Amino acid sequence: MNRLLLLPLVLFIGLVAFLLVGLRRDPHEIPSPLINKPAPAFQLKQLPDPSKTFSAEEMRGKVWLLNFWGTWCVACREEHPLLIQYAKTNAVPIYGVDYKDERATAMQMLNDEGNPYTLTASDPDGRLSIDYGIYGAPETFLIDRDGVIRYFGFVLFRCCAGRQGSPAQRRP
Repeated sequence: MNRLLLLPLVLFIGLVAFLLVGLRRDPHEIPSPLINKPAPAFQLKQLPDPSKTFSAEEMRGKVWLLNFWGTWCVACREEHPLLIQYAKTNAVPIYGVDYKDERATAMQMLNDEGNPYTLTASDPDGRLSIDYGIYGAPETFLIDRDGVIRYFGFVLFRCCAGRQGSPAQRRP
């Protein structure tokens, strides 16, 4: 009978421990199963000229950022000035994927607000975003010379603002 009385106490202690672990985590951090794995292969049409394509294979041997965004995304619009500021440092090239958007609308935004991207590709149906496990835009991936994802960040540049060095210079 004494063992039955201890069961609620053991369950309570387990629940408290579980909640304490959860409270110590950053609620804004969403883990990606792609960290330290090869970036999914793709070939997309370029936004400014749909007759041209862009593929991950073209980026082999280079460190680069892949940023998923859309004109419909409020957080993307908030992040945009930070992307422009970061692009001016020439630390790591930023490649954009216009995600579930109209080409004309995206081109208008880049013309009006500035274009931080070395190149922008179009993912109108969102298929590439599924391969990358996108939860919602904006999301950014740091991809190394071997085509391996080393960092994943929701609004990467906001979380890195004020820190020393670029995301590529810091280890995840």
